[in-house]
Amino acid sequence: MTQKNKLKHKLKNRHLQMIALGGVIGTGLFFGSAKSIHLTGPSIVLSYILCGIVMFIIMRALGEMSVYKPNSGSFSEYAHEYIGPYAGFIAGWNAWFEYTIVCMTELTAVGFFLDYWIPGVPHWETCLVLLMFFTTVNLISVRFFGEFEFYFAGIKIIAIVLMLAFSAYIIFFKHGLNPDINLYKDPSYLFAGGIKGFAISLVIVVFSFGGTEFVSIAAGEAENPKKNIPLAINGVIIRILLFYVLTMLAIVCLYPFEKLATNVSPFVDVFQKIGIPVAAQVMNVVAITAALSAFNSCLYSSSRMLYNLSLHGNSGANLAKTNKAGIPYQAILWTSFAILIAVVINYIFPEKALMYLLTIATGAILITWFIILISQLRFRNIHKSISKQLDFKLRLFPYSSIFAILMLFIVMIVMTQMDEMKLSAYITPFWILLLTVLYVLRKKTLNK
Repeated sequence: MTQKNKLKHKLKNRHLQMIALGGVIGTGLFFGSAKSIHLTGPSIVLSYILCGIVMFIIMRALGEMSVYKPNSGSFSEYAHEYIGPYAGFIAGWNAWFEYTIVCMTELTAVGFFLDYWIPGVPHWETCLVLLMFFTTVNLISVRFFGEFEFYFAGIKIIAIVLMLAFSAYIIFFKHGLNPDINLYKDPSYLFAGGIKGFAISLVIVVFSFGGTEFVSIAAGEAENPKKNIPLAINGVIIRILLFYVLTMLAIVCLYPFEKLATNVSPFVDVFQKIGIPVAAQVMNVVAITAALSAFNSCLYSSSRMLYNLSLHGNSGANLAKTNKAGIPYQAILWTSFAILIAVVINYIFPEKALMYLLTIATGAILITWFIILISQLRFRNIHKSISKQLDFKLRLFPYSSIFAILMLFIVMIVMTQMDEMKLSAYITPFWILLLTVLYVLRKKTLNK
């Protein structure tokens, strides 16, 4: 790697923590959770706990490899090294595709959140303005990006903590808002949608957790990765409990779940319905901040993945170029250009754009997670002699890895039974086939 193509190690532990939070706390929690609450009722809390366990296993598996060999290509690099060049090619382009689609999803969600105050503003216009602004932020310097994300993600974290404290006060001292709360011990009410509803809710929850792996991509530009990566990854379980499980518990305890709307953020809707409009206004601000923070992290991660693909010769050589600040500016610009598709989609399908994008992103997330787990299995097999000396490792291996893989298979099967997710279930195999064809063509070109 030439000096001009080298990234700078400028991200501190606090930046890594917030990048991980920025990627995972976004539209999936603030918008998608409304649908999942209706599907399964109060057991949505169990859905988040179960998927949280799977996510923690995936992060620990990825953490093993990231601490052993930090790299901005993350799981694409590890798939290339431990499975093979084909797997690395698939992993890299799929991850770039995933993060780019999530960028589109987050931008689209901001338009829906703004409708709460100023309905009628075309969503495509909102997408275009925000895309231009955040592209500029990412082009300035990685330290600037890290600082921006640190404070941006900090806003939503503080707001969620305050929301939880306020919700606890209402639940324990303002009785009668949710007359159904005593029914939660009844299994027929707890699992209001039955086993099917609970299984379908897992699919939407998976999208909520998509992006947690951002922290390993940032490892390539982190100071002291062997110390800071474990700190960031171990914090995942705390974030899952605090920002997902407790927030869902607060919502279903504050108000009867079946009376919540599915077309707005449940965080906004619940406070509006219990007669605290000021809190609803604040939570809408937080929802917008969360979506923009997630978009910022996704743009960072997708551009670094494109940069790493270029280093391996899997994309144009110019995409590996960096400026004096160590920013892969061409990768950022080309990724932003691809995100412009969101502007077109919101122009043509203003009402259905969000669901289309969320559906496609979920399939890509599953592929990324499968590749991480398989790469880690191969990593352990290749490095058997040093597995006991690893500084950071997944506990209960290989059973924990196998459990996570089985859970992902179940989620994929459930997707084929959902009308809204069938699109992703059918597109995913064609996407893999397209990448396979591109890989074969690339090999032929290189062999000439």
